Amino acid sequence: MATFFTRRGDGGDTGLLGEGRVPKFDLRMEALGAIDEANSIFGLCRSMVKSPLLPSILLQVQRDLYQLMAEVAATPENTDRFRAIRSQNVGWLEAQMDALSQVVEIPKEFIIPGDQMSSAWLDLARTVVRRAERRVVELLARGDIENWDIEKYLNRLSSLCFVMELVENRAAGSDNPTLAKDSGL
Repeated sequence: MATFFTRRGDGGDTGLLGEGRVPKFDLRMEALGAIDEANSIFGLCRSMVKSPLLPSILLQVQRDLYQLMAEVAATPENTDRFRAIRSQNVGWLEAQMDALSQVVEIPKEFIIPGDQMSSAWLDLARTVVRRAERRVVELLARGDIENWDIEKYLNRLSSLCFVMELVENRAAGSDNPTLAKDSGL
């Protein structure tokens, strides 16, 4: 019978996809953790969104993020084997934003998340994706990973999260999001 634990990480290190182990606090693990966290939030969003336009987008993003995590976790000798994020993935995100922009307009001011539970979760996903992007940029700058399409993907994904937040607000009946500037006082 297979077990759900290996005990290999009990010393504070973890394996990569390839030879070698790194401390659990390694920058690569920080990036992977943020991407994994975002993926979980996208799953939560997919389970609760009201807009019929969003579940299939969210599911594809989750699938992309699993491949992206494998690529970030790959050691240099395995980079080509796990390379999955390419300019086409970035283009797909841009196409989704273009399609959704037909449904909503960009607000002229900053908005405050929380008009709907599901849209607030999409905003949280946006912030976690941005954290992941910051960690990935550092990995790229250090030469630990080389595929700049990963950074572009995460950059576009954070923008897509904002657009999906607006779409979800609208689908839930909140056409006018709460603005950061309080015009009522």
